[in-house]
Amino acid sequence: MEGSLERSLERSSESSIERSHDSSIEGSLKGSIPAVLIAGTHSGVGKTTITLGLMAALRARGLVVQPYKVGPDFIDPSHHTAICGRPSFNLDPFMMSEEGVRRSFFSAIEGADVAVVEGVMGLFDGMDGTEVGSTAQVAKILDIPVLLVINVHGMSRSAAAMELGFASYDPGVRLAGTILNRVGSKRHLDMLKSCLAKPVFGALPRDKEMEMKSRHLGLVMGFEKDHDPEILATFLEENADIDMILTLPGQARTPAISASIELAGAKADGNGSVRIGVARDRAFCFYYHENLLELERHGADLVYFSPLEDQLPDVEGLYIGGGYPELYASQLERAPARKQIKKASEDGMPIYGECGGLMYLGAALESEAGSSKMAGALPCTTFMEKRLMALGYVKAEVSERNPLADVGRSLRGHEFHYSRCICDRDARYCLKLSRGKGIADGRDGLVENNTMAGYLHTHFYSVSGNKFIESCRAYRRS
Repeated sequence: MEGSLERSLERSSESSIERSHDSSIEGSLKGSIPAVLIAGTHSGVGKTTITLGLMAALRARGLVVQPYKVGPDFIDPSHHTAICGRPSFNLDPFMMSEEGVRRSFFSAIEGADVAVVEGVMGLFDGMDGTEVGSTAQVAKILDIPVLLVINVHGMSRSAAAMELGFASYDPGVRLAGTILNRVGSKRHLDMLKSCLAKPVFGALPRDKEMEMKSRHLGLVMGFEKDHDPEILATFLEENADIDMILTLPGQARTPAISASIELAGAKADGNGSVRIGVARDRAFCFYYHENLLELERHGADLVYFSPLEDQLPDVEGLYIGGGYPELYASQLERAPARKQIKKASEDGMPIYGECGGLMYLGAALESEAGSSKMAGALPCTTFMEKRLMALGYVKAEVSERNPLADVGRSLRGHEFHYSRCICDRDARYCLKLSRGKGIADGRDGLVENNTMAGYLHTHFYSVSGNKFIESCRAYRRS
């Protein structure tokens, strides 16, 4: 597992990939590449296995594959990155806006031969029963062809009714065809093909060995599972028409999109770069890749380190993302970075934490395994629970001073956690939520000194990385 972690992090942090859209886009505006979105009728139909298999098959053919994931998920993109060797980008209209979805898609596509997007939930499932944040909305924003995964176990002609309903429900979605999962036999497939109206791009047999392992947040991270690309590639090559998928309409790289990317990529002038430490290891592994790029665009040199093993690096700010600190609590307690981060917080260093970062920056973490001391930079204690405590999109308004965003700014993001955070009575919060649960009573963003953390995983397209960069510059000058 350690080796696969290191390889995954090395691949995802290579500057030639991360900065692919800063300087070389202008030379590749011509032409287009094949693009496909893998959607499902509902969760659990096999989208992830099929998507990973398709990515592996395309890579086995020598193609450069750019992966994407619809929605706020961190785990599926880690699997994409492990297979493709390129960072997977989230596409979420609620958090990023429609223009943000286009910007991320077209900027990341530089240097790729084919783009593969994995959907979320069912094709039309969005926020509060609307299309917002749905796979269908992203398909329409990008005008990208969709392949619908149908679990056909125990059905034949009924699959045609499902296909017809999905194809006609929203004419704006370009449903190119289907991928049939859990096909029982050749006779079963012949029956299905006799009644389906759309082309069948793949027919995958029942194969329990291809099922993915789960954890309380879903799949294990990509760097925790040594995928065998050859097995995945062979599985799809034998059961899907890869050549036909590669004939699907492509995505052009347009000058209009390029101009907006280059404008957004302009770094702050005249102030020099700042060094920001980014906690990234087995305990802290949930980051939107675009957030890291946004910090770089605004003048940050990112220094990756492991709170499990490393000393605190020489930096002017810290970003501690989400993950699984509860699984490594005793090791985090013993590691040298814990006390060093508390001292840095007391010294006024800007520190921003999300979910797992909140848990780590508090005083202690309580679970069935016992109690472990954490950094103690924030006046709170986290308790692990057996049930899901919060899941969904978040809208927040900044109500108090903090190192991340100006007062009055609106933030958007997502929360998903199995813990509850109990704070001191005089604790200060900087976020008021109009949607979501946060830490307590619609409040999130616990603040102490120049340290801020909450359950909110925000996308920096809604906040920009510039304020945090300026906070770090101010700390450097102090």
